[in-house]
Amino acid sequence: MILEYSVSNYKSIKNKVMFSAVAGKDTTFLERTREFQQNNILKTAILYGANGSGKSNLIQSIAFMKNLVVNSINYQPGQGILYQPHKQLGFEQNSEFSIQFIIDDIRYAYGFSLNNMVVVDEYLYYFPKKRQAKIFERIENEVLSFGDKFKGKFTNSLDVLKPNRLFLSCAANFSSVNEIANVYGFFRDKIVIYSLENQQNWMNYSLGEINNNPKTKEIVLSFLDNLGLKIKDVKVNIEQQDFDPEAIALPDFLSDDFKEQIKHSKVNSITAKLIYNSGMEVDLIHEESAGIKKLFSFLCPFIDIIKKEKTLICDELEASLHEAIIAELISLFTDLNSNNNAQLFFSTHDTSLLNLDLFRRDQIWFTELKENDRSTDLYSLAEIKNIRKDEKYGKGYISGKYGAIPFLNHDMKKIIDKE
Repeated sequence: MILEYSVSNYKSIKNKVMFSAVAGKDTTFLERTREFQQNNILKTAILYGANGSGKSNLIQSIAFMKNLVVNSINYQPGQGILYQPHKQLGFEQNSEFSIQFIIDDIRYAYGFSLNNMVVVDEYLYYFPKKRQAKIFERIENEVLSFGDKFKGKFTNSLDVLKPNRLFLSCAANFSSVNEIANVYGFFRDKIVIYSLENQQNWMNYSLGEINNNPKTKEIVLSFLDNLGLKIKDVKVNIEQQDFDPEAIALPDFLSDDFKEQIKHSKVNSITAKLIYNSGMEVDLIHEESAGIKKLFSFLCPFIDIIKKEKTLICDELEASLHEAIIAELISLFTDLNSNNNAQLFFSTHDTSLLNLDLFRRDQIWFTELKENDRSTDLYSLAEIKNIRKDEKYGKGYISGKYGAIPFLNHDMKKIIDKE
């Protein structure tokens, strides 16, 4: 589970902002949290803010951190780490990323700093007996030190370390230290980022699961029935077909041998039909609405995330989905057994979800642009004073009481009429 995350000097985020999944003193819905070392950890959190306020940038920074951990081992000499710092700070100022999380009931703290497109600092600590112990520290890209338990275990990792590679990425691939493998696996497998760009991959995964796993199909049909969609069956057909070189233009830089290899390979052809109670069949991929398509692309990954206790981070969860469906998806997480570690963090514009029947105040977060430098600020509803527990939060947000809404020009009609 993620405990907290912070970032600075990344896109619209100038000064450090921090998100915390550690619950506050509020005793509301404690049964929906997970107890860990005398703290309660939130399983869900929701993020609001005006367009351009930095919601997506915050999520993209987590995706960037994950990607760099998993893939920087592949960076070649002379290849800089590409990222976008805040325009007032630039590459010369450190961009810092840090995260704390739980693996097998042990807390870990990991972070790194980038400067001028290379790594300058990096650390990994853990708390096996509730006390901090060092796994490694990297300072100014020159000094690496290790905890007593780990000395002498990273010789091969040091040989492949470069200024553009994270040591965690190197150690995961060139050592056999369990703690390193667990942390690397957490980034690779347990943090799942959803965006519109990977929706098709999720759809293919979902249809494959429905086709191959009868239990998953049963769960999906039950969920659809609860939503009143009147879908009684889903027929999925997956066939391997020859690659069609005329359908996809191969890049010129590929060698002739590689092109021939591709041309003789097999590709999956997927079709899916929804069977409604009326008997009508609808082609899911080519005839259904964007909302139904997104729902199908979501369902099986949602089930997998819950079963395998992963953390899903999603930008604009509500896009193309009805608010009742969103509420039902959220309830999959809120109604989990307290020992299940699955988490859901997402951004949205749907104010109907600003409801204390769904979320505690420390689960509701906002992004807002500061007026002086147009940088992103991040804060939770629990940090705002004089907020009553029985307050209508959706109305308060729309009225600007909590900030994080666009500055509307109420004179726009006069300007249009004048023109």
